[in-house]
Amino acid sequence: MPSSKDAKRDKTPNRLSSGIEELDHILGGGFPAKRLFLIEGPPGSGKTTLALQFLLAGAKNSEKGFYVTFSESEDEIRAVAESHGWTLDGIHLQELSTLGDRLKNEEQYTVFQPADVELSETVQRVIDDVRRLKPQRVVIDSLSEIRLVARDPLRYRRQILALKEILSECDCTVFFLEDYTVENPDLLLQSIAHGVVLLEKNQSEYGSVKRTLQVTKLRAGPSLEGSHDFAIRYGGLQVFRRLIASDSLNGERPKDASGILKTDNEELDRLVGGGVRWGTGLVLVGPAGTGKSTVGIQIVSAAARQGYKTCAFLFDEAKATYIKRAKNVDLDLGSHMENGIIEISQVDPNEQSPGEFAYRVRRKVEDEGVRLVVIDSLNGYLTAMTSERFLLAQLHELLAYLSSHGVLTIMTTAQHGMLNTTDTTSFELTYLADLVIYLRYFEAGGNVRKAISVIKNRLSAHETNIREFEITDKGLEIGKPLRQFEGILTGIPKFVGETDDLMNSSSKSGTKGATAG
Repeated sequence: MPSSKDAKRDKTPNRLSSGIEELDHILGGGFPAKRLFLIEGPPGSGKTTLALQFLLAGAKNSEKGFYVTFSESEDEIRAVAESHGWTLDGIHLQELSTLGDRLKNEEQYTVFQPADVELSETVQRVIDDVRRLKPQRVVIDSLSEIRLVARDPLRYRRQILALKEILSECDCTVFFLEDYTVENPDLLLQSIAHGVVLLEKNQSEYGSVKRTLQVTKLRAGPSLEGSHDFAIRYGGLQVFRRLIASDSLNGERPKDASGILKTDNEELDRLVGGGVRWGTGLVLVGPAGTGKSTVGIQIVSAAARQGYKTCAFLFDEAKATYIKRAKNVDLDLGSHMENGIIEISQVDPNEQSPGEFAYRVRRKVEDEGVRLVVIDSLNGYLTAMTSERFLLAQLHELLAYLSSHGVLTIMTTAQHGMLNTTDTTSFELTYLADLVIYLRYFEAGGNVRKAISVIKNRLSAHETNIREFEITDKGLEIGKPLRQFEGILTGIPKFVGETDDLMNSSSKSGTKGATAG
């Protein structure tokens, strides 16, 4: 039978909020109380900001905070806080930047037994202040200074082990901040810490710095593994946890996706098999200018008229251009935007990480009840990723999440080239979608015309015909099936029938109608 001491040891420790809701979720509820944690990363990765948020979260709950800085002055720490609009009331700051003068060689050697520990004068001051102030949260910034002054790895390890031993007796939760300023970081810190949070930053070839966070170790229980994007904005770190579709349901059953959304275009509905289904992904594929965005706008307008909330994320074109394009085809989105049914957001992929984008989509769905999401286009979304491989993985999870919430997703993707459709990213993406509408150019009678067809629909029967279509000031006009084609499987269909079978063949001369997209 276990003793009371064993029961106390086995009891799950209380969790302390980091001050960042998403990080608390990653940690399984927050940092376990009365434990030591290592926050590591290169200079400028956000360690100090995270530590201050941790202390401020405690101050809100009347918990004393103690910040010890070896490398920065007190004024510099306060300047960091002021840059985020914070006041450090309730947090005691201790500046020990004279560590180098005080840690002399004869003061370095310590032993492991707590009763016999002999720390240097400066480190002893930290212990004395912790015992005097009795803080619940402590930050030591940073251990790199102790490492550099100690020089001898053995001395450094003895200092850290002794410091950890005494702090563990003070019933406080401790953050050790560590800079990657040496080529081979000592793994001792990771071994003695109860948990390790790694902050990283990567400079892309163009655009802002991309920052990621990983919980590489946590002894108290499972954490959300993997890399999570975050940004440093006014107000501190904003963490965007990695999207896992199965976790988003919180034990609930996925929403029924059996309903059908009519597009308000009879021929388009007939082409796709009666309409588009909720909880599915639709990809519009084709060269630039064939009308992918316009077909998407047709579906958006139909959903808005039926009262379904829509959010369109534009990666390639301006919001004003998108609205004007809709007006040109007699689809006025303005009134729906005014009453909040449609929201259009312009996204800069050079400034927003994929994790932040997925977080924004999740908030729209869960907090605002959005039922239709538009991503225009995947080519622009790709620029936010490090490679096409990550694009497919991220989209797979995002579409699974949206499907489980009964959301219809419309994506557009342009081919590399006007006519050639072989060996392109567009078709690599189609396996993710339930419905694929293919738009293309064809030549007949010396004119460039447009054709539309459905090449895939997982959930219902659909037309296998190729239809000609036009985009006019009255909207999307789809003609009857065209059967006089050759070379369909090559991706470059050639019309070999009579011109009388084509739309408006008697008056066709050059370009006509509204601008396509």
